[in-house]
Amino acid sequence: MSTKLNVLSHVMVPDHQLMSEEEVSALLSRYHITTEQLPKIYHDDPAVKAIDAKVDDVIRIIRKSHTAGRAEAYRLVIRRPKK
Repeated sequence: MSTKLNVLSHVMVPDHQLMSEEEVSALLSRYHITTEQLPKIYHDDPAVKAIDAKVDDVIRIIRKSHTAGRAEAYRLVIRRPKK
């Protein structure tokens, strides 16, 4: 039997959270942007799969920061282009 690794429990992987529609609306309004202007992350990224995010979802990534204490980043989930 193989055991499945939870990538989110690894010390080097920051916290990934699926954002609600309301949170996304507030984020876009605050920065006066559209979802297409957000940085992207592929749908097959192990952390994206671990939180069961789908294409067009927005993810909040929270990292520990030496200067700010806590840093938040946002990513739009997109489908990886076929080669």
